[in-house]
Amino acid sequence: MSPVKHGLGRGLGALIPPSQPSAVTSGVKQAPVAAIAPNPRQPRHKIDPDALRELADSIREHGLIQPLIVTPAPDSTELAPRYQLIAGERRWSAAKLAGLADVPVIVRGATPQEMLELALVENIQRADLNVLEEANAYRQLMSDFGLTQEQVAAKVGKNRTTVANALRLLKLSNDVQTALAEDAISEGHARAILTVEDEKQQRNLLRQVIDDGLSVRQTEEAARRLNTRPTSAVSGQRSAASSRRSAVADREMPAATRALENDFRNALGTKVQVFRSRKGGKIVVHFYSEEELEAIYAKVVGKR
Repeated sequence: MSPVKHGLGRGLGALIPPSQPSAVTSGVKQAPVAAIAPNPRQPRHKIDPDALRELADSIREHGLIQPLIVTPAPDSTELAPRYQLIAGERRWSAAKLAGLADVPVIVRGATPQEMLELALVENIQRADLNVLEEANAYRQLMSDFGLTQEQVAAKVGKNRTTVANALRLLKLSNDVQTALAEDAISEGHARAILTVEDEKQQRNLLRQVIDDGLSVRQTEEAARRLNTRPTSAVSGQRSAASSRRSAVADREMPAATRALENDFRNALGTKVQVFRSRKGGKIVVHFYSEEELEAIYAKVVGKR
């Protein structure tokens, strides 16, 4: 007997167990396209029109090979069956665009939670969701059905950290979320902006990223400067005094040590400080995001 797999490795089988015949009421059957309504809990909000036309052309020529998964709609009757999509909304939309009258479907009973889970799993497998759509679906599973982050992660085959990091992006200001959804900035840029708590500063940094074409690393550094900016005259005086002490220390630092720090910075792509003492010393490597930590780790260790 083959071992049982978990998470996305089993695909939709993770949520439609073949060992439960009651999950599928009648195998694959044909259903009118017009009798199918979209999944009200569909996590994806946008479908690329060009990709949809390409899929429609393929369906027009070859037919719809993979059946849709549907559940009986609340207003369905024996004489006039109607369905709600569980998974396959892009294929259903393309089938309508291709002019198909009927499409193959698998009919199964599904709770509202299962409808969201199945749609989410399918879209993740096909990489059809942007990170904000994923995050909103995770949040919906947690708020509507009382799931924990660990339970959500197990449902969709992700680790808890991935789910938690996606959920954090929902704390971004609306302007930053819109820019991320429209691919005006990358997820790395968004995570860097997220480290700035003040929404006005987030929006200012967003404009700087877009107008000046900042890299993720430059955005992280800009966010770090905003977070360390003095908030009062007293703290400003302390910061200035600290800067003067740092400048004095730099001047007094042996040239060999400064050269070592520069070599480390060039090799690792981040700030590195070398501290010497009579008994040895220490090296401090700075990082400003999880992505930067992973990059440093890969350079030092050579593998993840």
